[in-house]
Amino acid sequence: MNDAEASVANTPPAAVQSPAVSMRLAIYYTLLVTQTVSLIGSQISGYAVSIAVFRATGHATPLALVAFFSAAPSILLGGFAGALADRFDRRSMMLIANFGFTVVSGLLLLSFASGAFRLWHLYALTLGASLFAALERPAFQASVAMLVPDSHRDRANAIGLMTGPAAGVIAPAVAGMLYALVGVVGSITIDIATFIGAIAVLAIVRIPRPAETAEGLAMRTAVWRQVFDGFRYMAARPVLLGFCGYVSIVNFFAGAALVLLTPYVLARTGSAQLLGLVLAVMNLGGIAGSLVVSAGGRIGSRMNTVMLAILTAGFFIGLAGVARNALAIGASLFLLLFALAFANAPFWSIMQAKIAPDLQGRVFAAYLQVAMLLAPLAYLVAGPLADRVFEPARRQPVWQSVGWLVGVGPGAGMGMMFVVAGALVLALSLAVYAVPAVRRLEADLPDHAAAAA
Repeated sequence: MNDAEASVANTPPAAVQSPAVSMRLAIYYTLLVTQTVSLIGSQISGYAVSIAVFRATGHATPLALVAFFSAAPSILLGGFAGALADRFDRRSMMLIANFGFTVVSGLLLLSFASGAFRLWHLYALTLGASLFAALERPAFQASVAMLVPDSHRDRANAIGLMTGPAAGVIAPAVAGMLYALVGVVGSITIDIATFIGAIAVLAIVRIPRPAETAEGLAMRTAVWRQVFDGFRYMAARPVLLGFCGYVSIVNFFAGAALVLLTPYVLARTGSAQLLGLVLAVMNLGGIAGSLVVSAGGRIGSRMNTVMLAILTAGFFIGLAGVARNALAIGASLFLLLFALAFANAPFWSIMQAKIAPDLQGRVFAAYLQVAMLLAPLAYLVAGPLADRVFEPARRQPVWQSVGWLVGVGPGAGMGMMFVVAGALVLALSLAVYAVPAVRRLEADLPDHAAAAA
């Protein structure tokens, strides 16, 4: 980075010339559009593969195992990826990741096209794609602070959160039609094309590298040692680490239910078309919530907004388990993602304001490692619990005691898992919300600029 770039990077947002701010915001939003298109391709591919696998096996466990292999690499290698994101060019890391996605999808395409597909192919390739996702995620997240000034971050983070829901609206709407027309092979081909497009965009844009802060210099050492820097940073801030542990438990409960969403909706409705409609409606909720947050929607402080949103999300997870038709399930999930937008965007704005840019790769990766630590366990136990415990239990006389709540037909067992998960998220969140230090988290942590001064 040259002296001019370092000057811009260290200048307060209000003093930066508006053309520089506009250019960096344009790069950020270009990356978001590219990411949305790529996610659409990936979800079209994933939707097609999920339908093929569930129809072939009739069980929820294989899809839950896919989620496990998708989550595991970020937990195991997140610290290493975060250290790389702070040490090397973040754009280059995103390029490498997208090259990897292209190769992995190409191998999955060959597996289906040759007629030799086996479930272990899917598990292995999901693991491979997740390794590259673990590399890309901290590089992108740590780039936000270099492209978006603090005054724009709530809006930028909220709009960033629209990428997944936007893809979730568009992909199911076209995936069913494409699955009928071109099958799994054609769907994966579309996914590959979107990765190639992402590579082309990343080859053109430029992302400034952060200037080194005193704190960053003090922590600069060999890469293998920097793997643990994010954990050391959070350990020095016990409330932040504790909140991260709370999020990990929430993700365990919520993940154990939501990983079953595809088999749950298929069991309740018996229709792949209705599954696509439910997923689209659910993701519209995420878009609506993000739009409200981007317009300045907040309930008091950022942390107050985050905690109330998680409480609300727990309620709607449980409500989705009570729902027995596509309309009711879709409405519950719409409100769930609407609420989650109020949890995610404000929290990432807090993190970007409190953590120095040259440390964000490591700290963000460590936060995600802890926050998602229990998710793979949830994915491992959810499928067997659904297939071997809760769904068989609905056929037993004892089920009549809860049948009035979740029904007795196909999917009722998984519905009960949603109810239990939602109740546990609610109870835990009420207990955490009662802790004053959590409510004051944003106020008590100094901004990185103030800490540097």
